[in-house]
Amino acid sequence: MQLVINGLVIGSIIAITAIGLSMIYKTLNFVNFAHGDFVAFAAYIALFANASLGMHLASAFLVAILATIVLGIFMEKVVWHPMRRKNASRTTLIIISIGLALVLRNTLIFIWGGSTRNYNIPVRRGFEFFGATIAPNQVLVIISAFILVFALHCLLSRTKIGKSIRALSDNIDLARISGIDVDRVILWTWVIGLGLAAAGGVLYGLVTAIRPDMGWYLLLPMFAAVILGGIGNPYGTIAGGIVIGLSQELSTAILPTEYKFAVSFVVMTLVLLLKPEGIFGGAK
Repeated sequence: MQLVINGLVIGSIIAITAIGLSMIYKTLNFVNFAHGDFVAFAAYIALFANASLGMHLASAFLVAILATIVLGIFMEKVVWHPMRRKNASRTTLIIISIGLALVLRNTLIFIWGGSTRNYNIPVRRGFEFFGATIAPNQVLVIISAFILVFALHCLLSRTKIGKSIRALSDNIDLARISGIDVDRVILWTWVIGLGLAAAGGVLYGLVTAIRPDMGWYLLLPMFAAVILGGIGNPYGTIAGGIVIGLSQELSTAILPTEYKFAVSFVVMTLVLLLKPEGIFGGAK
């Protein structure tokens, strides 16, 4: 039961961060390898606001999301938009994203060092649940993830910008000739995708130590969740994230904990071999 609870918590974080990765890939048609480092960036911004500026963690949460979105918009204007205008290849965009990931990670190390850190929040005693101990922070992570997923569902299904994002992800050329402002929708895709990544980074810092490479180690489970759920399928990605989180944590019952990230790779490889479009359907 303890492993199941831990898996649900980690799976919730993987799910909300992977949704952003999936949205960006489906809309812009390239894999953003810097996505995980945006997750770490948000965690460190929240740490700075909380531990150095004395802000409540809820306020630091919002500050981290805003800072990550601002950085993402800056990169869109300075890097990604000019690259699209030059018709840069997918390989070029991937290499740029890897370089950006390295820059972000080393910037975090330069400013905060390589040691692990934690938020300045009081330690609260957990409560028993069928023989397992549930920490208040774990409950907070699951509730926050549920709220974020529900808000995303409402945005994609009931708002004009959400419908435009869905149209753009289906066919960018058709969306353009239909009168949709493609550049504006792409900007909103970055805002939503990186906003979810930032939220996941702050929540991840609640249940684990904050370190510069935390986003890098979360990147493979995110890819696995996207592939498992079907690329471009946000609801499948949510289910994929939960499955990956549970499989990682349950694997520690028979394997050392350092091997649990390999479980993500095994699951991802099996899905690619057996059903490339994802278990829940998506683009091949």
